[in-house]
Amino acid sequence: MGRKRKGRDISGWLIVDKPAGMTSTAVVNKVRWALEAKKAGHAGTLDPEATGLLAIALGEATKTVPFITDAMKAYEFSVRFGQATNTDDAEGEVTSESDARPSDDEIKQELSKFVGEIMQVPPKFSAVKIDGQRAYKRARAGEEFEVAARPLWVEEILLTDRPDADHATIEMTCGKGGYVRAIARDLGEALGCYGHVVWLRRLWSGPFDLENAVTFDEIEALARTPALEEKLLPLELGLHDLAEVKATDMGAARLRNGNPGQVIARDVEFGEECWASHEGRAVAVGRYQGGELHPSRVFVSAEV
Repeated sequence: MGRKRKGRDISGWLIVDKPAGMTSTAVVNKVRWALEAKKAGHAGTLDPEATGLLAIALGEATKTVPFITDAMKAYEFSVRFGQATNTDDAEGEVTSESDARPSDDEIKQELSKFVGEIMQVPPKFSAVKIDGQRAYKRARAGEEFEVAARPLWVEEILLTDRPDADHATIEMTCGKGGYVRAIARDLGEALGCYGHVVWLRRLWSGPFDLENAVTFDEIEALARTPALEEKLLPLELGLHDLAEVKATDMGAARLRNGNPGQVIARDVEFGEECWASHEGRAVAVGRYQGGELHPSRVFVSAEV
């Protein structure tokens, strides 16, 4: 028999404005402790030195994490021109330098080429797996290896500020799996001057933005008090990109047991993935099939 996990059965989302110098996992662990939660996870890693929105799911909300991970996200970041680093950010060692500096018009022209579906090679110092091992572990060991390019959808990427010749501030809205450090690296190469990220901030992710975020200091100050629990958002927000169908009383009972259940649907196509609600709470996620939802995820409790 496995060991029973300690903690409270608490469900919902806590949106955190992550400070620099902490891993995403460390923030999750702090939130789990502060809320005495049995289960927690995050939807999209931020590098330790990155700041901004980190969406943390608790309890049953962890079942909606994939939908937030797949959602569009927005970042603001600063690119330092004239230097390439081995990590593609300011924490790494400078590997190449150039005296060339691009004009604003040149930056805008090259940024326009990053819009739409692009092929991006993740940084070697990243969490992507190469032959079953994290790339950053192999890079730290000094191994020589190649990282395969992968597709990335970039909705928008704009030059928003040019504080000096060496730096540019950029905002980008993109889909799942985007590496801002790779954007800075590739932009510098395209401009013929090299480049790396100086700082990075996530502005929003799917339905979540920094307006509803709590700071790390607030988490520490409100830890294990009802005031922190009041900051939780409903788990249903994690399903914002899916169509909603209404479960009947009998349908909700069947769905909660993992069986197909009767639902009332409008403008939902046969086979479409959607979520069923009952009395305002999420019951299950699944495929709509002729008046029934066939569940793939069932929510034991939707209470915040």
